[in-house]
Amino acid sequence: MDQRDWQEKGAGHRQRLRDKFLDHGIDSFTDSEILELLLTFGTPRHDTKEPARALLKQWDDSLAGVLDAPPEELRQIKGIGPKNAFALSFVQGVARRYLKQRLPKRHYFSSSKEAADYLIHEMRGLDREVFIAIFLDSSHGVLAVETLAEGTINCNTIYPREVVKRGLAHKAAALVVAHNHPSGALEPSSQDLQLTRTLSQACNLMHIRLLDHLIVGTGEKVYSFADHGLMARLAEESNPASG
Repeated sequence: MDQRDWQEKGAGHRQRLRDKFLDHGIDSFTDSEILELLLTFGTPRHDTKEPARALLKQWDDSLAGVLDAPPEELRQIKGIGPKNAFALSFVQGVARRYLKQRLPKRHYFSSSKEAADYLIHEMRGLDREVFIAIFLDSSHGVLAVETLAEGTINCNTIYPREVVKRGLAHKAAALVVAHNHPSGALEPSSQDLQLTRTLSQACNLMHIRLLDHLIVGTGEKVYSFADHGLMARLAEESNPASG
């Protein structure tokens, strides 16, 4: 097969991928096909199938891991040049902004997963810890999202009264708090548990429901205090008269 035949075959394959997306949407794609098509934005005349597979292999078959990777690490993969690395980093940045702008327009959260979907894109890949609060109305509609602390997150850096103060300022009926573990560890530390307990008690006194505390690790990994039954237990501790 000469160069011209190879280029025509490659162009046909790329067009089939585009048609597949237009006809069936992103759910019809494998992660490898998604990366393959994204890479063509940077190098439209090159075969991107093998570089896409190499990227997934390097980042443990995780599409999120590839998109979160720094450009200089992406360029270490054979077949990935500056244009490819830029295309992948740019798409990840667009996705992050899209979710950030879309969130306040959402009517309500129906589960911890919906909050986690936003926070994963907002917090993963950070090399420092941040503490974020999502303030909600009585229907769990989003009122505001604020970063309340950066650096080492513990009971000494997060002041429950300040969290409650911000909640009252937004006239919030509920809130979800979250912080990230850049190390990737998901299990809550004793400090995480104490912080959540103190926040739950402070919020309860001001009639604000602390719905969940999320710990965002690497990739798509999130630990939900609510899903593990800890929020219900802390709520009972904060309001012993209900038992």
